[in-house]
Amino acid sequence: MNAPVFLNHDEDYPADYMPTILKEVKTIAMVGASANPTAFSYGVLRVLHETGYNMIPVNPRLAGSEIRGMKVYESLAAIPEPIDMVQVFRDKSALYGIAEEAISVGAKVLWGQIGVVDPEAAKLAEAAGLKVVMNKCPKIELFRPFWKPKLDLGI
Repeated sequence: MNAPVFLNHDEDYPADYMPTILKEVKTIAMVGASANPTAFSYGVLRVLHETGYNMIPVNPRLAGSEIRGMKVYESLAAIPEPIDMVQVFRDKSALYGIAEEAISVGAKVLWGQIGVVDPEAAKLAEAAGLKVVMNKCPKIELFRPFWKPKLDLGI
């Protein structure tokens, strides 16, 4: 196993860091997935699924039901297949415990959604060999290369 890489999550990530993660991962467990079509997590789940990722919703209150035809699990440990990335749509206070779960199930990436930041959770996950992203949205990062600023627009 390679030596852990510890990043300063208050600074910009290296240019190829997030794009490489999004190219390499195939299965994403979304902790805090919502069945509400107006919820931000639902929209991110939908777009990532439609883009080709194997999305696995995780929400103990919805366990056993389905979101967009995808079975919802109560926890990461309940998922019967390998998980590449754990995406977290929960309060930042839950991130440390989710990092522990992500490590225990052998995930490769821990990704905290916009506003989900816990430096101690990042250190724990990175020490275990996971790549960590915090305070970013994979849906936004996935499409960022295609965005071109329109600097000639009037105010």
